[in-house]
Parts: sequence; structure tokens; C-alpha cells
Amino acid sequence: MKVILQSGLRGLSGGMQDWVYQYRDGKTYLGPKPRRTREPSQTELNQRERFREAALYAKSALADPATREFYETVAAERGTPVFALAVGDFLNQPSIKPLDLSNYKGQVGDPILIRAVDDIGLADVEVELTASNGTQIEKGKAVENGVRTGRWTYTATAPVALGSDIFIKVVGVDHAGDRNANYRKPHCGDGRLRLT
Repeated sequence: MKVILQSGLRGLSGGMQDWVYQYRDGKTYLGPKPRRTREPSQTELNQRERFREAALYAKSALADPATREFYETVAAERGTPVFALAVGDFLNQPSIKPLDLSNYKGQVGDPILIRAVDDIGLADVEVELTASNGTQIEKGKAVENGVRTGRWTYTATAPVALGSDIFIKVVGVDHAGDRNANYRKPHCGDGRLRLT
């Protein structure tokens, strides 16, 4: 239903008796209040709590000038409200695609190519290489190839002998602090990479 309001009432939002008013894109929309006929399920309660946490995160993040500037830049590029962008960043977890190890041969300076996916890009990508006995070989941060491209490169800093079995763990960290790990699972099926 389209509503034409007097100038003093334009921008009205909220509920009144059995109606809900929403102000979006310079227009006011009117609709009936939703009626709940049953108790919410545990899944619905969990989802509400997650959205509540996301809204709290967005308020906190936008109170910080540097974080707000970052979100405002991305929001302006996308034509999205900055608060909605921050909420979405909290709700969407990053993911790491299978690693490109075609140029990694266990030598210092060899690259490990990483494709990391997130709704607005990642803040950090951390890489850890460990030997099959659990000893850490090296650990460090990857570097993104361009702003918010999702393409990262980790450059090896420690040599690994051919024939060694190693584990490679990559953790993506988004701007809301969510972390998502991906273990390289190629040849041996148990998370190991055998250098040949």
C-alpha cells in the first residue's frame, strides 16, 4: 500500500496499533503487523540472538573512527547503508578455497597462493606450516594482491626437504574478527602435503 503523508509525518517508522510504518529510500511504506501464531523454535531464537550480536558489533565498530571510515568507504562503493554492511560482515564468515601449491617446492621464497572469500574482504590471512610430528616449521601472514581482491600470497621463509610430509593451515580473519581455517588436504587424504 502506498501512503502519502503530510510533510510533518514524512520519515515515519515504527508500529502504531495494528500497522507497521517503514521509511526506506525516501518513501514511507505501510503494512499490517506480523502476527505470531506459535512459539519460536530454538533455531529461530538462536538466529535472533545472532542478529542481536551483529547489531551490537555494528554499533561498537561504527563508534571507532578508523573502523567506521573503512565501512563507510565500502558502503559508498556498494550503495549500501553502512550499518547494514557492518551487520553483514559480522554474520558472514570468511572461507578459504583450495590452495595453489603449484610453485611451492619447500624452498625459501616459494609462494603459496591463497583464494580467500568474504563479503567485504579479509583483514588478515595467517599461514602455518607444521611437520608431520607436530613441530612448527614456520608461521606468518600472507599479503593480499590488490585491495579486497581475495587473492593472497604467502612467501615461504623456511626450507623443507623434498620427501617431507607437512601440514599447511590457512586462517582467514574478516574485519569483524571472524576466523575460518582451511587445512590443505591434497595427496595423502589426511591433511598432509608430501613435497616431491
